[in-house]
Amino acid sequence: IASHLLLICFTWLSRMNSPLSLAGACSCCVSLRAAGWRGGAFCCRDVMAFDLNAACSGFVYGLSVADQFIRTGHYKTILVVGAEILHHKVNYEDRGTCILFGDGAGAAVVARAPEGAQSYILSSHAHADGSLANLLYVPSGGSVEPFTQRSIDEKRHFVVMEGREIFKHAVRTMSRVCTEALEANNITIDEVDWIIPHQANTRIIEAVAKHLGVSMDKVIVNIEHMGNTSAATCPVAFNQALHSGKIKKGDLVLFTAFGAGLTSGSVLMRY
Repeated sequence: IASHLLLICFTWLSRMNSPLSLAGACSCCVSLRAAGWRGGAFCCRDVMAFDLNAACSGFVYGLSVADQFIRTGHYKTILVVGAEILHHKVNYEDRGTCILFGDGAGAAVVARAPEGAQSYILSSHAHADGSLANLLYVPSGGSVEPFTQRSIDEKRHFVVMEGREIFKHAVRTMSRVCTEALEANNITIDEVDWIIPHQANTRIIEAVAKHLGVSMDKVIVNIEHMGNTSAATCPVAFNQALHSGKIKKGDLVLFTAFGAGLTSGSVLMRY
């Protein structure tokens, strides 16, 4: 189901960048199209749908929100989509950003587990620190600085990133939220089968693994093929690892992410 709805989502995500759709929520368009998929077999009409923006931490945030809705009994089944179209947000004259980012989408269906189920989310953790927002952001296009011809001429509608500071905070923060998940569940890093970090860049991923004291053999990395697709990196990496046979039923998987905002989070899951 998730793979089919993912195609719907990515199609609509690309359309939502048009001026005619600035006031619309992409999630509503996805749910509408999903309602008609397979002749209406997947009922998505008249259900709650909303966009959640946490930049590169988006999918982890989404899993955390879905987990809470299910644990509190509000919903039984939730579709979580992490998708980004970034090619129009990067300055192709800035080699510090344009070579890193890509377009992508990933999705997961999260459902209430029956008693005794082997697959479940153990815990989720999410954080934000607005004091560091200027390390990675788009200066123009929001309410603080709306688009103007001057801002476009000055290329202020593209991503701006302080690479060295982002590296430092990304390593520190992703390591911290991983440790938070381990401590919350009273386990060690050795008990985790796989770590799926946000695919920011290889150096950050390797530094996080070193900080946690874990071999890179237990870390899923696909950035050399996919680039940094923001909220899509974790679900895409998980899907590829699953289909390649790396991740198996019963494996303990730790997601960790870091993004603009600055946002961060982790989800510990038994697959």
